[in-house]
Amino acid sequence: MNQNLTKRLQASVIAVPPLARTDSLTINAAENTRLIRYLERGGVSTLLYGGNALFYHIRLSEYANTLATLRQAAHADTWIIPSIGPTFGMMMDQAAIVADMPFESAMVLPQREIADESGIATGLRMAAERMGKPLVLYLKFDRWLSPATVERLYRDGLIQWIKYAVVRENAAEDAYLAELIDRVPKEIIVSGMGEQPAVTHVRDFGMAGFTSGCVCVHPWLSTRMLRAMQRNEWEIARECQRRLKPLEDLRDAISPIRVLHAAVQSSQIADLGPITPLLGPLEGPELDAVGRVSRSLRDAKEFTDAAMMPGTSVC
Repeated sequence: MNQNLTKRLQASVIAVPPLARTDSLTINAAENTRLIRYLERGGVSTLLYGGNALFYHIRLSEYANTLATLRQAAHADTWIIPSIGPTFGMMMDQAAIVADMPFESAMVLPQREIADESGIATGLRMAAERMGKPLVLYLKFDRWLSPATVERLYRDGLIQWIKYAVVRENAAEDAYLAELIDRVPKEIIVSGMGEQPAVTHVRDFGMAGFTSGCVCVHPWLSTRMLRAMQRNEWEIARECQRRLKPLEDLRDAISPIRVLHAAVQSSQIADLGPITPLLGPLEGPELDAVGRVSRSLRDAKEFTDAAMMPGTSVC
């Protein structure tokens, strides 16, 4: 196990931000920079561009420029991780682009249609070999890959770390996750569903940290939660979790991607522009509800940089 990798996964909440575009749907460098700077000020040093950034629908013709824009926008010490896929052809063409760019890994977006375990494993292996870099494995569906297959890919050096995002009614009861931890180091597995299951995943399963979309609205609060868990301050972590729950509830009830886009936009954290088709924007009462909740969360003044300091209990 790579101790340096574990430290990097623990160093920051792994933000999964949306992607800002202009009205003509080109990449908006200025507004992406604005959002990245906001996250960096809130203690975030790892940015994973995947589902919330709608990399599922990115054009191959804009892919290299998008990655270069994000890399240039971030601080030199900020870890930027792009995504590839989800279809095999797109995955391989994008892997060839990432191979020639200064990224140490890329996450493969999960594909469930017209795919099976053997074919997925072969495709992941080919993409990693084409890229010349290990992959971030995104486990979103139960038994999408067996624990034995995941172990083989990890032992062969094809997986850098794992984003685990299989939804359970009770996060503490997860046989698939328990079997994975028997096969690969728990320190390379990250809770991949935001703040709500993160306490259970970190405390009970020993995961390295968690990914978050809501961190884009109030990074100080999500960072405070991560630091509280690392110091076994579970009550503080639970209170931070509670503060974020109204926005997560809206994401679960309406659409995680569309709600996050509207939340960042409504909070005036960054002008994201129109959401990329094949998704449509929130409207009417749904948009009003997201605006109220996200602005209330953004304006929670008690959460500042001091929230990240040892011994500070602000939640």
